Amino acid sequence: MRISGIDHMVITTENAEVCIAFYTEILGMELDCSKGRIAFRFGNQKINVHRRKAEYLPASKNPTVGSVDLCIIAEGSIEEIQTELKNKGAVLETGIVFRNGAKGKMSSIYLRDPDGNLIEIGVYPEG
Repeated sequence: MRISGIDHMVITTENAEVCIAFYTEILGMELDCSKGRIAFRFGNQKINVHRRKAEYLPASKNPTVGSVDLCIIAEGSIEEIQTELKNKGAVLETGIVFRNGAKGKMSSIYLRDPDGNLIEIGVYPEG
């Protein structure tokens, strides 16, 4: 077997309305409410949302609101992303920092979603 990528992940929220606003309005993800479920699509991935623990089974053994630490990759300059987030009223955990991601060095900004999950937005240098 050779693992080739991540298809989706699941977060649990206490307030679906506020969660939807954050992921669609602040992060610009596409809302997908097909089949009565909440999900956010971006690129070839998605984030599924549970409104209560183990809403759909099987599920994590101990799903906890605010326990996810997620890094998403964005296109564009990290400076423009920082400005966009501030203009949208997002509270940033950090300014621009440098990290090592799966593909090497990248620039990142951290913020939290309404449930307290840590969201890292990373940009790899072009080339």
